[in-house]
Amino acid sequence: MHICVVGVGYVGLVTGTCFAELGLDVTCVDNDEEKIRMLNNDVVPIYEPGLKELVAKNRREGRLHFTSDLAQGVRRALVIFIAVGTPQGDGGKADLQYVWEVARSIGRTMEEYKVVVTKSTVPVGTGQKVAEIIKEHQGAPVDFDVVSNPEFLREGSAIEDFMRPNRVVIGAASDQAKAIMRDLYAPLYLIETPFVITDVESAEMIKYASNAFLATKISFINEMANVCERVGADVNVVAKGMGLDRRIGPKFLHAGPGFGGSCFPKDTAAIATLARQKDYTFRIVEAVMEVNQRQRRVMVDKIIRALGQPLEGKTVAVLGLAFKPNTDDMRDAPSLAILPALMDKGLAVRAFDPAAMAEARRFMPELIYCDDAYHAAAGADCLVVMTEWNQFRNLDWDKIKSVMNRPLVIDLRNVYRPERVREEGFEYHSVGRP
Repeated sequence: MHICVVGVGYVGLVTGTCFAELGLDVTCVDNDEEKIRMLNNDVVPIYEPGLKELVAKNRREGRLHFTSDLAQGVRRALVIFIAVGTPQGDGGKADLQYVWEVARSIGRTMEEYKVVVTKSTVPVGTGQKVAEIIKEHQGAPVDFDVVSNPEFLREGSAIEDFMRPNRVVIGAASDQAKAIMRDLYAPLYLIETPFVITDVESAEMIKYASNAFLATKISFINEMANVCERVGADVNVVAKGMGLDRRIGPKFLHAGPGFGGSCFPKDTAAIATLARQKDYTFRIVEAVMEVNQRQRRVMVDKIIRALGQPLEGKTVAVLGLAFKPNTDDMRDAPSLAILPALMDKGLAVRAFDPAAMAEARRFMPELIYCDDAYHAAAGADCLVVMTEWNQFRNLDWDKIKSVMNRPLVIDLRNVYRPERVREEGFEYHSVGRP
């Protein structure tokens, strides 16, 4: 089966590459000529563990192709995935201009039956609008189906998430489209992956509902952490006790500086906006977004209190800039709010991230970018752990202390055992722990 994936951003590139690995013939299309040139030379423009090797393997074996010619991709394919960006637009709603643009192009190009699949995260009603746009732009009537197949890929483990997902959600109206999508995902069906086959609108809502709920868990445990600090409880132990209840589960109960990335911030805003458009206030999600923004200010205050006055002339060393480890994604990263606020207070900031410094420079050129954790710590008055990369979990504390002005660690991800760091001679602060 031939498929076409339109958009080679994070979702599109991982989706196309993994389908090729499942044995399908895949053409990935993007209007960014430079990105296509890079991919045709096995240069992957995003950081995702294992992706570079998988792209090269499937190009070498002739199943994965990259082009800027949409017509070429559409004509060959039975199934066309729309995987373009849906950034946050005015008032919090999803900006769907790129989805509409692709739908128009598909309508003008298609000459025989196609299944058009929205892989991008889109609000309820998008599938219906895509169908209308395709019909409007067809030169002659051609039958097609529009399907919703939301992605649930976590940055840093996206390949594993595609190959061994918790579930595959397919929203379709016709039996033909459902059968084609089942064939597409047959290898996952054989390993007993749960399939949710439903209507398009419900499939579109599943993605928003999932992300809103996970964001709620994060904001809840961050609120709990702030209370724990005030009463002397340990949020890590509290979270463990909660997570052992199977109705709650342990995932997304890690206190820290709040959620970021490409999904949770824009998807919570989008579902809240969608509710308001239907004359309903989604109060829980509204509170989740408010708590997430406040948590960044709480972290700034924590760092400033630990440093003490005066702040002028002091330096903060920061380990990690990306919103999570194993990615270079800086979208809505907590560091983008916390570090400028510290610099506004007169602090100098030295930073190191294993993958995200090139991206971070686009947003925070005034940071002092360093070669490694020890270079960042040199001359610093405190060390802030912003992102929990594995290489930060076993630092040489003697070496860190020898290069710092003051042995102060502020762990915003609760990476370390407090007693261990204090035994090394550091003053240690974390989130939600005594």
